[in-house]
Amino acid sequence: MVRVVDVTSFITASDASSKAFKTATLLKTLNVNALIMGDVGVGKTSLARFILPDALVMDASNFRELLLVLESSTDVIITNIDKSPNIKTLLQAISEKKIRVISTSKQILNDEQIDEVFSVKFHLLPLSQRLEDIQALIKRFSLEAISLFGGENKVAIDASDADLHENSHSLRRQVMRNYLLQNIKDADLMDIVQTYIAPKLGSNNDYKKFLHIYEAPLIRAGLKKFKSQLQLADKLGLNRNTLRKKIADNAQYLQGE
Repeated sequence: MVRVVDVTSFITASDASSKAFKTATLLKTLNVNALIMGDVGVGKTSLARFILPDALVMDASNFRELLLVLESSTDVIITNIDKSPNIKTLLQAISEKKIRVISTSKQILNDEQIDEVFSVKFHLLPLSQRLEDIQALIKRFSLEAISLFGGENKVAIDASDADLHENSHSLRRQVMRNYLLQNIKDADLMDIVQTYIAPKLGSNNDYKKFLHIYEAPLIRAGLKKFKSQLQLADKLGLNRNTLRKKIADNAQYLQGE
């Protein structure tokens, strides 16, 4: 059974995310600073907000503003501390003000000063290593799409086809995109392509320049469905050599096919 955290809606379907949530729950009761590390979209800020639900959230790149906030706050969430333009000064300010800080970092930080400021450090694994969380997130994002756009049909995406290059961020975009495309009509799709191309027209080679927008998706879909260039050439009514040339011309858009 998937357990959802109030406030953050942090999914805990996998053992890894469940353990991370247990650590976050413990941190709610302790007056210590913590550093949560992991790739983009793995849930670092969600857990930080769960630990300190009333704290102001500040990005470490806003250095001067952040230092002012540290002067007047008791609890602060600092995101992307690895991107701070002066992390030593920031850590010194945190220590001097003796405030409660939960911070996030995309990089693994191992430093003596970091260890002195942050009593607890833990790492959130990417979704590719938390497979049980993927379908739970797809379900959640599908419900979000229904509430935003109306309709009833949920998005069906197999975990093996999930876009995880930015973890939950890219997965959410994929679900939203697929939801909108479920009932799209040819005219709607053509309008989208027209809107995209119109401001880019003006060179003397525009037909060839934008041909990949039509050809690449057709070839990708065909190769995925038929698993054979010979069968795809037959279905498209093309000579096999012609198809091979089109595949070569669109090679940069067909990676992984």
